Amino acid sequence: MTKILERQTFLIALTFVTGLFLFLLKPFFAPILWACIIAILFHPVQLWLKKKLGELPNLTALITLMACIFLVVIPVLLLLTSFFQQGSALYQRIENGEIQLAQYFDQIRQAFPVIQQFLERMDIDIASLQENVTAAVVGIGGFLTQNAVALGMGTFNFFTKLALMLYIAFFLLRDGRQLIEKLIRVIPMGDERERLLFQNIAGVARATVKGNLLVAIVQGMLGGLIFWILGIPSPLLWGVIMMIFSMIPVIGAGLVWAPTAMYLYTITQWFEATVLIAYGVFIIGLTDNVLRPILVGRDTRLPDWMVLLSTLGGLTLMGINGFVVGPLIAVLFVAFWQIFSEDFNADKYANQGSSEIETNTDDLIKSKSEK
Repeated sequence: MTKILERQTFLIALTFVTGLFLFLLKPFFAPILWACIIAILFHPVQLWLKKKLGELPNLTALITLMACIFLVVIPVLLLLTSFFQQGSALYQRIENGEIQLAQYFDQIRQAFPVIQQFLERMDIDIASLQENVTAAVVGIGGFLTQNAVALGMGTFNFFTKLALMLYIAFFLLRDGRQLIEKLIRVIPMGDERERLLFQNIAGVARATVKGNLLVAIVQGMLGGLIFWILGIPSPLLWGVIMMIFSMIPVIGAGLVWAPTAMYLYTITQWFEATVLIAYGVFIIGLTDNVLRPILVGRDTRLPDWMVLLSTLGGLTLMGINGFVVGPLIAVLFVAFWQIFSEDFNADKYANQGSSEIETNTDDLIKSKSEK
């Protein structure tokens, strides 16, 4: 009785201390999350360096981290800076009246009466829709302006978290495998289940970033390029917006280039509009079908509808971090139910098998006794 009480007390204390430690880590959730993603994505690079340089964990982890900084971190920082600058400039033009969103909306509605008929048939108030679209665009512009100012004021905080992310990524690259083995030994769920869960976590993180983020970056670059060629203002801004929409399944970059092509038709720029539609359908649109199977492979087998819901839910609850956390929670949900189903069915069939053996044995004994 005393040993049971001691064990229960220790487990309660362990749970409390673990929860308290996780609560302390809450402000650093984003740096830890992206450090884990960096370690997962660049693990193959580290393995390649290990084959070339031998057992030098500190050196291979440092070289891998430097490659990540020059290939990912610095380009992303430059892109975000330009994105906020162009977004703020566009917002100022809207605020000053240089850009009249209502006028653009009316031009599209007059040039494509079928759209107005469709909206009326669906009982959608056109005036209300116009106000909502205008408010959304102005709200996005204000958000970009506020975040641009906040980015300038919170530079120290931003770079502190960036340095923390890279610091954690270094140790995960160097000691990640040993850490996983320790977790497998500590977590009391069975080593096979835990290895399966860790494989699913790594697979969905790799698939989400490679299959969604890289494809979205390519589509955003292609979209920004065609906008720049056609002389559409703020091509970098629209390219980044297309990249963001491309991350969300089903929605895609067409939500940006299709209305733009429609507007080009309304101002009689027939050639530019036709080129943009053809480019969007055959270049931007097919990029997803060509690159995603190559980059993702079989890292994740989530249905498209589950990817959509988990991504949208993650983005709503956690912002940009939810882009990875949402599908990760979904794949863990599927993995846990799959493990439960396999174990339950195994136990059920085992019980059925034992009952059948007992029945057959009883029948055999009865038949012998009768003889």
